[in-house]
Amino acid sequence: ATSSGGCGVATQLDCSSSARLRLQIQNPPHPASNYSRPESPGNLPEAQDSKTVAFPSLHRRGGRLSLRLVDAHWLDQLLGPTTVTGSVSGLKPGLHGFHVHALGDTTNGCMSTGPHYNPAGKEHGAPEDEIRHAGDLGNVTAGADGVANINVTDSQIPLTGPNSIIGRAVVVHADPDDLGKGGHELSKSTGNAGGRVACGIIGLQG
Repeated sequence: ATSSGGCGVATQLDCSSSARLRLQIQNPPHPASNYSRPESPGNLPEAQDSKTVAFPSLHRRGGRLSLRLVDAHWLDQLLGPTTVTGSVSGLKPGLHGFHVHALGDTTNGCMSTGPHYNPAGKEHGAPEDEIRHAGDLGNVTAGADGVANINVTDSQIPLTGPNSIIGRAVVVHADPDDLGKGGHELSKSTGNAGGRVACGIIGLQG
């Protein structure tokens, strides 16, 4: 179910997890997206303005996910790194895998977001590894209060171009990401990061 929020903010209710998702981008060159599953990277809207930001905000029982993605190099018209800042609350203390997933789809909750975003077809790894999924952003750390503060800069999650993450999703996992080095059967695909406790679609709001 969807409803319109204040100031042109689109709000989507994830019925499977009772989570409310707010999607917003400032100063976009395009109108609001439909937040539908992208058929191909080429049909995703692009964020081209130097002041453009995109941040999904997910409200869930006992917590809130608020993320802000800013491309730092639009003034140079480069596909520079994207900085993700914000906080996640309502988590168990400790490490939680944090990734961009391929599909902007929450029809069946966070499971509908598909696998990690991996346009190059590589194995899972750490953010600093040469061999990694584009969406591999490592771990966020929740303190004793259940809040994880996020400040991540990464060059493989651009907001424009053929590998844009606009229209895809961010996901927070229940367990630590072993960064592909844990020796588990899932280490090279998911980092053995466990279930998906929160997710948000990265979209545009005009």
